[in-house]
Amino acid sequence: MQLSTIEEESVVLLDEHGRSIGTAPKRTVHGADTPLHLAFSCYVFNRQGQVLITRRALTKLTWPGVWTNSFCGHPLPDEPLATAVHRRADFELGLSLDTLDVALPEFRYRAVDSSGIVENEFCPVYRATTTLEPAANPSEVADFTWVDPSDLRTAVGATPWAFSPWMALQLPELEEFRA
Repeated sequence: MQLSTIEEESVVLLDEHGRSIGTAPKRTVHGADTPLHLAFSCYVFNRQGQVLITRRALTKLTWPGVWTNSFCGHPLPDEPLATAVHRRADFELGLSLDTLDVALPEFRYRAVDSSGIVENEFCPVYRATTTLEPAANPSEVADFTWVDPSDLRTAVGATPWAFSPWMALQLPELEEFRA
């Protein structure tokens, strides 16, 4: 299943306990009063142990132009999370994933970007591997690079404003990024 535009997507709305309470069109959800909804983040590693980070396209609604984890997304209604992760890896980066494991199954965050748009997500975090090089979708990704996990941890600690707030919150909890 390949969706090409935000207008076609719906997100899964959640109650405060993480239970599904319905769906809403993605284009209507993110605003100043964003309801809690289901999402995911993924960190992709290569054979050398480097992690792929991406710079969000300047046309993105939230946090345009900031560096972030390899990719993020929202599962479609009734779509298993693992299927959604594979779908978005292909859509955003042209990547097939060799392995996929959940690293932080209960991660949740709320953040407000400089335009006042709120992210309010229950966002399991995945770790994946690939042997491929990305072919980034320019509507999603402005730039990408492979980095050593310890170098990324250092960069986020020194300049947190240059990175997505969800990544800054996730890194201390992920084993690969601990000192």
